[in-house]
Order: sequence, then structure tokens, then C-alpha cells
Amino acid sequence: MESQNSNLTCVICLDRFKIPVTIPCGHTFCKNCITIHWDVKSKSDIGAQCPICSEKFPTRPILKRNVSLSVLTEAANTTGPSCRELPVRGGDGARAMLLCDLHKKPLVYYCQQDKMPVCHECGISQCMKHDKVLLETERENQELLLEIKSKEVEKLLEETQKSINHMAENINQAKVTLQQTSAWVNVKFSTLIKVLGEKQEATELVIEEQKDTVIAEAEARLAQLSEHSQILRESQGQIAALHNLSDTDLIRESTLIKVPRFQEIPTEISPNLQDRLNGITDVLSRVSKLVSEDLEKAVSSAVGQDKDGSPQDKRPVLAVVPSPAAPCHPGGKEGLNAYRCSLTFDPRTANGHLFLSQENRRAEHLTSGPRHVLAHEARFDHTWQVLCFQGFTHGQHYWELEVSKPWAYLGVTYETIPRKEKGKKCMVGMNELSWSLQLDEHQLCAWHNGRRETLAGPSHHSRIGMLLDYEAGTLTYYGDGQTRLHAFHCAFTQELFPACWIGEGVCITLCST
Repeated sequence: MESQNSNLTCVICLDRFKIPVTIPCGHTFCKNCITIHWDVKSKSDIGAQCPICSEKFPTRPILKRNVSLSVLTEAANTTGPSCRELPVRGGDGARAMLLCDLHKKPLVYYCQQDKMPVCHECGISQCMKHDKVLLETERENQELLLEIKSKEVEKLLEETQKSINHMAENINQAKVTLQQTSAWVNVKFSTLIKVLGEKQEATELVIEEQKDTVIAEAEARLAQLSEHSQILRESQGQIAALHNLSDTDLIRESTLIKVPRFQEIPTEISPNLQDRLNGITDVLSRVSKLVSEDLEKAVSSAVGQDKDGSPQDKRPVLAVVPSPAAPCHPGGKEGLNAYRCSLTFDPRTANGHLFLSQENRRAEHLTSGPRHVLAHEARFDHTWQVLCFQGFTHGQHYWELEVSKPWAYLGVTYETIPRKEKGKKCMVGMNELSWSLQLDEHQLCAWHNGRRETLAGPSHHSRIGMLLDYEAGTLTYYGDGQTRLHAFHCAFTQELFPACWIGEGVCITLCST
């Protein structure tokens, strides 16, 4: 009897057939049940198909009453109510069907107006004109929304972590910058007479106050970012926990989940120490040059050295003001080679007139005119210039360049040098961001911030050596035979990149040995 009753039961409403209809695949349902089922599916742009075997129909079948089953159903109804079991959905993640409190029938639909699951009877009696979807479909929709929220939280978490890393990196860089400035001030003051000790102490006090202020503020921002990260992780955990809830609880709780929003916290650190010390560093640079170079020449002349010039002038002065944090540079060719570094030109920065070859170690100014090059934010659009790929923020570095003929500017620059303007503003040495030595047919000139200093001595040098001592704040040039040509004295505060301005028909090669 039980088997017979199960054959007279609609798998949608789980009750005996009411006007049974058989669709083309052979399965039978209540006429109203299959009609509502297809109506709900059509709202999701899903064509008519069998709920049991999933056979799809090109057009929605015309429903005709199954007379034989109607007779059997009416006969069975005369024998009294049948006993039936509530089925359980199979497959992965199977969940028992929940029953409607009112009709004690499975909750198979979700009413979007009432925002609650309903059974087949509720769908007919109470929610006939409401928009309904299958409960399982609504769960899938909500799970997709939860997945979107989870990804959004994950992205925010990733961005916050990047901000944390960036902030931590900037704090370390700020500490290095502040320490370098402090070391530079100590280097300069340590070579002067004791009367400057009082001024040195006052300057150090300014540095320490700035250091305490900047680092304390940055670390407070870092703590806020870490707190934001923790809140985002907790939110992500709450979202993950919802997937273990029942349909009703998941749908209800998912609507309560809010993605945390925070006010953006800047991660850049900009100590204004250098601006405050500009006056002091300028005086110290000029005093250092007077004491280390001009006074040395005056003393040598006073004690009656050779008329051809002091031997000291021919010996490499590798560290005009030695840093207490590093030993003095050894003299001679071997001493310079101890700091030799390998450089390559950066093709992204090369002006269209310049052609790079030999694995970007050779740059030539073509006489045939500019080549077509891809636009790049790092490229010098109007200036015949190229930077090296490698940059320096500390230490001692030495490199040499071969120049085919004397029409070039060789120097170093900060990365922020202008690149898109016309005129000399972008040239190395013509702004406050760079320093250069001009090679000319008739003379040598040193350039910084557009100010020129004409140098004495021969102007023809096919190979130029450059020694950068970042901590000591010196950039020293050497000509053929390691003759010292010139030295800049300054306080470097940013990453320095070797730079070359190359005249028409000139070729410059970065020497490997």
C-alpha cells in the first residue's frame, strides 16, 4: 500500500496528486505545482525542464490531465490518508527539508516580498502574487553575495596589509634618513674647531626633536592600520561562519553583515628636517670646502712646494671629509677599485635621440635624428639625457665612463628630476636636484642648481671616474690617470642615480673595468 501511495504523490508538494499531468519525459506532477515551478524558473531565465530528470524542453509543454492517475488518486483518497515520509535532499552538503509551521509541509520557496521561506500551500494561499524563487536558489544567491563580500573584505585586508608594510618601510627609511642627516652633521662639525661645539649641540637637539615627533606620529598611524586589519579579519571570520548555518539563519544573518569602512590613513612620512637645516648645511658645505681644499692648497703653497703643483693635487683625495662611521678611502687606483660598481643605462629614461647598445652599457646620440620610442613617465622627452638603472642611498661607489668627445654633462640626480619640460631645467646640474661636470672643448665646469664653477686644468679627458661617498656628502671626479678634477660637498637626502646628458654625435660607455 505504501508503494502504491508513493506513486500517487507529487514530488514538488509531497502530497497526493491534485489534477495530475504528465510531461513529455513521462514524469507526473500536480498541474498547479509544475506550473508554479516553471513560472519561478522562467524569472531566472531558465527554460522549462523536468524537476526530476532535468530533461529540457524547447518550448513549454501543454499540460493535459492524466486521466488514469486521476482515477487512481480519487480511489486512494477514499481509503483514508496515507502515511508519508519527509525526504532528505541527497548529494554533498545534504540538509533536511524544513517544514512550514502552518501547513507542516516542506519550505520549498522563498518569498521576496515577505523575505521568508514558504511552503507550496503558502505560495498558493498567501504569496500567490508575490515574487518567489526556489529556496535553494535564494540560498545560492545569498552565498554568491557572501562570496562577493568576502572578496571585498579580503581585498581591503590586502590593501591594509600593503599599507602596513609601506608604513613600516617608510618608518625605517625615515629613521635612515634622519640618521644620515645626523651623521652628516657630526662629520662636518667634527672637522671644525671646538668653538662650533655649542652650535653642533643645538643642531643635534633640533634633529632629535624632529625624530621623536615624526616617528611617534608614524607609529601611531601604524597602530591604527593594525587595528583596522584586526577588525577586517574578525569580519572575514564572521562571514566564513555563516556558511555553516541553516538556510533561514544564513539568509537572515547575511543581510546583517556589513563590510567595515575606515577613513584612509596616509602612509607617507615627510620629515621637514632638511628644510629646517638648509641654512646650516649650506654654511657647513662652504666651510668644509674652504677647510678641506682651499686651505690645503694655501698651506702647500706657503711651505714652498714644487712650481708644477702640489703632489697632493695629483693624489686622489678620496674622502675630503671622512665619515666617522667609515674608514678613509685608500689612495691610488686600487683604492678606487675597492668601491667600483657595475652600472647599466635605464632604457625607460633615454631620450629618443639616444641609442643604447652593448647590453645598455653604451649610449650614443644619433646624428640621424630621433627614433620612435614608447611614451613613458620616466623618459626625458626633450632633453638629450639618460639615467642609470642603479641608484644609491648609502655607502661609497666608484664608476668610470668613456666619452668619445667633450660634449657632455656627467653627474648624479635624485629621481624627482623634471623629465617632460623643455629647456635646461631638466638637465643634470641645472636644478637643485642634481650635480654634474660639464665636458667642453675648451674648459671644464661644475654645475649645481644652475650655478657654474669653472675649473682650472686640462679640459680633455677621454675617461672620467666618479666617486660617490653618500654619508660624507661628497661627489668627486677624476680624469685620465686618476687626476682629481673636482668635488661637490653637500648633504644628500634621497636616492641618487648616475645621469648623462649627451651631445650630438657623442658616445658614452660605462666601463666594466
